[in-house]
Amino acid sequence: MLPDPPPSLTLIQSDLYIWCLYQDNKGYTTSDKNRAAMDQDMVNMFAIAAGTLAIPLLLFMASFMLWPSSLIKVYYWYWRRTLGLQVCYAECGGYRFCYSYRGKPGLRPSVLMLHDFSAHKDTWLPMVKYLPKHLHLLCVDMPGHEGTTRTNTDDYSIQGQVKRIQQFVEAIRLNRKPFHLVGTSMGGTVAGVYAACHPSDLCGLTLICPAGLKNQNESKFDSQMHEVEHSQYTLNIPLIPSTPEEMEEMLKLCSHVRFRVPQQILQGLVDVRIPHNDFYHEVFMEIMSENSKYALHEHIQQITTPLQVIWGKHDQVVDVSGAEVLAEALPGCRVDLLENCGHSVVMERPRQTAKLILDFIISQQSTESASTKKKS
Repeated sequence: MLPDPPPSLTLIQSDLYIWCLYQDNKGYTTSDKNRAAMDQDMVNMFAIAAGTLAIPLLLFMASFMLWPSSLIKVYYWYWRRTLGLQVCYAECGGYRFCYSYRGKPGLRPSVLMLHDFSAHKDTWLPMVKYLPKHLHLLCVDMPGHEGTTRTNTDDYSIQGQVKRIQQFVEAIRLNRKPFHLVGTSMGGTVAGVYAACHPSDLCGLTLICPAGLKNQNESKFDSQMHEVEHSQYTLNIPLIPSTPEEMEEMLKLCSHVRFRVPQQILQGLVDVRIPHNDFYHEVFMEIMSENSKYALHEHIQQITTPLQVIWGKHDQVVDVSGAEVLAEALPGCRVDLLENCGHSVVMERPRQTAKLILDFIISQQSTESASTKKKS
């Protein structure tokens, strides 16, 4: 409402005064409306931006809560991509090997890595992160595991796995030039027996906490297995979990370093494994059979390849006394015992393990080069 004009003004002046006030008031009203409209636009813009950001966040949370196993698979895919690893397949007589690789054969020897029981090629990702990108690396899924063909028990014994790995090596022609072989746990047993049976294929061998030895001391896992065997396998095998609680216990058994793993991730890890547990049980019974249990020990004297042994001092699965067994049988081997480390060496000490392996490869090349110069 407009104020009355001062009484001293004439009629015309009063009309002019009211008209000016009206125009001013009209301007203020329009300005307020424009400002309010701009404020509303800003609110809408922030609302749209928040909604855009919230959608992927909500999808992530939903995946984490409802499908943790899918999230784990995406995680491995992303990590492989980040590290520059490509997944390939090698066909051989109807049998398919799945493997990931990075780099091309060069001055350094190619490195083939064999994972442990019930694992897969992505086991090596934490360590691959610390290896030079120009180094030719190959991580293969062991027989029946992950993307490699699943057949029968003949392929799951240690000798059966050695035959399949040799088949893989020939299929991709990796042995055109001697390569370096790395194996951990069950993969370490296979790598050691491979070295004994095919020495000309290799220029170096690294065994990480290998199974298959007659160790001087029993491990916690050995004690647990006595109980499982006594129960005639009515008790679950500690390395084949079927619940989040059993998964947590397995992680504690395998690792000296304590990782705080959320319940949903534990559930996801179990969900990924459960469809394969019957297969894992079949493989476990085969590698624990009379023909396979001490396969590495039975082949020690046949290993002529330069050997490196890496072991966690607090290994509860395969006792660290196995390192001494290898050192006594093969005096020229290099032994590296890691402090504050358990059985999962690659996961617990990836940087240190990568450095030890690379240093060993370089030292072996230097020794070979010096030997060649002396002969010439």
